[in-house]
Amino acid sequence: MRAHDTSASPHLPASGNRFVTSQGLIPALLGLLLGNALQLQQAVLLPTDDYLLGLLLGGLLLTVSLWLRWPAWRWGLIGVAFAVLAFSSTGWRAQLFGSQALKPALEGRDIAVTGVVAAMPQNFDGGVRFRLDLERASLDGQALRLPPSLELGWYAGVYARGEGFGESMGELQRPPASLQAGERWHMTVRLKAPHGGVNPHGFDYELWQWEQGVQATGYVRSGPRDPVPLLLAQSWQHPVQWARGQVRDQIFLRLADSDAAGLIAALVVGDQAAIERSDWDVFRATGVAHLMSISGLHITMFAWAAALALGWLWRRSAWLCLRLPAPTAALVGGMALATAYALFSGWGVPAQRTVLMLATVGALRLLGVRWPWPQVWLLACAVVVAVDPWALLQAGFWLSFVAVGVLFATDAGLGGASRAGLRARVLVVMREQWVITLALTPLSLLLFGQVSLVGLLANALAIPWVTLVVTPLAMLGVLIHPLWDVAAGAIGLMAQWLRGLAQWPWASLSLAQAPWWAGVAGVLGGLLLALRLPWSLRLSGVPLLLPVLFWQAPTIPMGEFSLLAADVGQGNAVLVRTARHALLYDAGPMYSRESDAGHRVLVPLLRALGVRLDTLVLSHRDSDHTGGAVALLKMQPQASLLSSIESGHALQALRPVTRCLAGQRWQWDGVDFEVLHPQASDYADVRKPNALSCTLRVSNGSQTLLLAGDIEQAQEAQLVARLQAGPDQLSGGLRADVLLVPHHGSKTSSSDAFLQAVQPRFAIAQTGYRNRFGHPASAVLVRYDGYHIKLIDTPRCGAASWFSWEPDDVQCARETQKRYWHHEVP
Repeated sequence: MRAHDTSASPHLPASGNRFVTSQGLIPALLGLLLGNALQLQQAVLLPTDDYLLGLLLGGLLLTVSLWLRWPAWRWGLIGVAFAVLAFSSTGWRAQLFGSQALKPALEGRDIAVTGVVAAMPQNFDGGVRFRLDLERASLDGQALRLPPSLELGWYAGVYARGEGFGESMGELQRPPASLQAGERWHMTVRLKAPHGGVNPHGFDYELWQWEQGVQATGYVRSGPRDPVPLLLAQSWQHPVQWARGQVRDQIFLRLADSDAAGLIAALVVGDQAAIERSDWDVFRATGVAHLMSISGLHITMFAWAAALALGWLWRRSAWLCLRLPAPTAALVGGMALATAYALFSGWGVPAQRTVLMLATVGALRLLGVRWPWPQVWLLACAVVVAVDPWALLQAGFWLSFVAVGVLFATDAGLGGASRAGLRARVLVVMREQWVITLALTPLSLLLFGQVSLVGLLANALAIPWVTLVVTPLAMLGVLIHPLWDVAAGAIGLMAQWLRGLAQWPWASLSLAQAPWWAGVAGVLGGLLLALRLPWSLRLSGVPLLLPVLFWQAPTIPMGEFSLLAADVGQGNAVLVRTARHALLYDAGPMYSRESDAGHRVLVPLLRALGVRLDTLVLSHRDSDHTGGAVALLKMQPQASLLSSIESGHALQALRPVTRCLAGQRWQWDGVDFEVLHPQASDYADVRKPNALSCTLRVSNGSQTLLLAGDIEQAQEAQLVARLQAGPDQLSGGLRADVLLVPHHGSKTSSSDAFLQAVQPRFAIAQTGYRNRFGHPASAVLVRYDGYHIKLIDTPRCGAASWFSWEPDDVQCARETQKRYWHHEVP
């Protein structure tokens, strides 16, 4: 099909025609995408004036391009102009948004706020989370300015309880109220800047909050000495969010005893948090996770079904057809209903992208513009990026747009199939699923390090079942509640099928995540294999798949070892690797019943690095050291478990536990490992878990690492006494180049005698930002500074990496991965 050329239109000036033609469109769209992509690589924003100058420069270049006679120069200058405009406009928007950030001086202060609950609250075991649109705020009776949107938690039970000697035991909080969207509340809150872990290949929490428009998080102060939170009124703001909450409550009331209630809530109102974590594990293993919430596929199918129904009804009325053609009415009505569906589902970022894409394609159709598919695809992509530039950093953006582009490029033939018989339609749909799976497999490996090998089989049933059966029943259940029971039954049948597939030994494949260039090559290779080309050309795509399929992470030299202290918040998790072995010291904290460091950080990290654990060491029983152990043990069935946990601990049922004892030694690839603490007598005499922390020394003869767990000054004194007693007690001594700070820097640890004996160059404290224990304590910081020990804490550093063959430097993920939306700890 030829591109629709409007250059001869008498209604457009000659100089402006060029942007309507397909020739002028491509450099403009590519420039817009490139400019935004470059701006997102900025570690620090430029001054606002520089971005304004960039906008002026872009406009000037665009004006000059209109008068150039040579097409190549004209199109090139158009691309540069749009790149400069996109770079500058996105930077200017980021500056405006960043100027509303929470001031560091206000963090941790008791602030009185009045605002409206802006979204459907999320209940969890420990309380409720909700979004508050701020109306006014005051501190000590003085009005002050806060970010306009706050993400808050209202916790139940005892909150801010410490475990160390002398730490606050917290207060019993008032039970949280049953919040509804649209309610206006007056309450006292404590806030802090959004701060998440920064790890290699990890989820960027701070970018996610940036996209949500949130610049302050915190919790409601509701202890016995705090003012009682007051419900002021039920406003009429956020009626859609209020309706979503009502429908969700009805679903859980109707299906109180059904395992399918959470999935139905996710499909109807977009409440993905309602789905159990175990169900998510099954969905990911079988490659159907994209179906189990309001996704682009659901909204697209809804728009298609709504357009078909409206078109059929419209054609029944001659009066309506005379005033507006049925295809136009179907297109506009389908878009309007799809937008309403997206709004009711929570208006998440994937839903917004889909609506913008559909609106772009629909507008071209209404205008009668007929462009080749690459221009239409690029235009839809550019519109989404122009509205939300940070979408370029989201995996969902690339998966959805690459899938659509692949279908365009391979000409799936759905249009012809719609006029063919049932058999032809089934074959076309199967081919479409095969093409998408083939093309997206390399991209999935690049983005997630994992791909489902049963995904094609699982999706063959799940896509039509969820799209044509479960979702319509769930949506109609809003009007006829018994249909939710039918939908739950349909989900139960599908769940049996998916669980069976997920239990296959090779249900999914995990590989080390390759660099971006390997992923691009892999997508091109998958595309070549899927195109309708001669097989001699198709097979040329196979070599392009090899880099992403057989990528191996850089190896460690023999006789050397590396350390990676993951950024898991308030807890320990340290990965130690030699040339052919790996050990993980502690498994990070438990964040909630449905979330822990294993699922959120450590499992994805080990998968991305291609690490196969030989040993998991759990220093002691505290939940900030064992919280992610279950997820890790399930992912690493071959790993042995070394710990001081008691015989009745729940983890004993998952894996036989070897008790750690001073004197245990082994060697991997020329690197020595030795347990220094506890001694056998400690298990009988000591009751406090911290005192039983497994203390591990790792050394290759020239460089040494000491992992101290949560030992306190009494245990430190024991180690120093054994050192002074002679070499028979501690043959390797205590001297170390890198020290994992005992007990996260608690004031009960890091004694003078211990630091004098260890004399580390670097000390790493794994703590949470503004953690409730105050770790590391100020007195401890002074002590480390006094011994000229460089102390590195994960809130400022992110994940910390150290290599025995490069011993003079610790690499911080917050420095190597720094972007302007990342929070800088004051």
